[in-house]
Amino acid sequence: MKIKFTKMQAFGNDYVYIDAINQKLENLPALARFVSDRHFAIGSDGMVLICPSEVADFRMRMFNPDGSEGEMCGNAVRSVGKFVYDHRFTDKEHVRIETLGGIKDLWFEVTEGYVSNITANIGAPIFDTTKIPVNVDTEEFIDEPVKILDREFNISAVSWGNPHCVAFLEDDLKDFDVDGYGKAIEYHTELFTNKTNVTFAKVINRNYIKMREWERGTGETIGCGTGCCTAFVVANRLGLVDDEAEVEQIGGNLKVKWDKQTGDVYMTGPSHTVFESEIEVDFDNIK
Repeated sequence: MKIKFTKMQAFGNDYVYIDAINQKLENLPALARFVSDRHFAIGSDGMVLICPSEVADFRMRMFNPDGSEGEMCGNAVRSVGKFVYDHRFTDKEHVRIETLGGIKDLWFEVTEGYVSNITANIGAPIFDTTKIPVNVDTEEFIDEPVKILDREFNISAVSWGNPHCVAFLEDDLKDFDVDGYGKAIEYHTELFTNKTNVTFAKVINRNYIKMREWERGTGETIGCGTGCCTAFVVANRLGLVDDEAEVEQIGGNLKVKWDKQTGDVYMTGPSHTVFESEIEVDFDNIK
């Protein structure tokens, strides 16, 4: 059968979005691998399904390129908002999205009938090591010194349902070995009982952070919304930045804000459609 899809991008994260409300889909792990490895989705960060929800306006299911189901990605959530508005699934300019990482609120700026900018509430950051999960004896994993390869990093772990960690550097990020150290930290099982995304960041001033992101199982990416929020939240927690800051990543800058009264973190920035088409999928034979 033919499946209609939309390829969308939000500051470097590149996902394939599929309407799972009006299309019947089967064998989702195999479909995610098929989407990621062939045809239109080479280089994709994964597959996102827009599904009905009993507790929110829509439900989002996100699958990694290896076919496993992921919890939530900030950039993927933002692009869901553009998808449902631009495809006329809703006329609201504030919608709620159900994810495995919890229910997320999205607010749209609309220009000439199309979403041009999105603010996403990705929720309150979790530091509890029983939930991240991190295999340490401390209640919170904040600014822990860790020996990785030939040098020591102070690593902090945060989660919104998907594990991230951040290490702040004095190095010039342009020349930093993200591949070598990112891979070593991702598989450092004495620290992380599950593989983790790794953000390497440098605080420029109290309102500006630079970062590069290593995505678990994939390699360096040019953008990650949740990685941006991880760098900002930890920098704020350590007293390095104010409650609002801009985070620079290769794919473009995000504005991040922490509402201390509610505990929620907000990220603002555009998402755009790369292209739309359809593909023939033989569900009986995809592996």
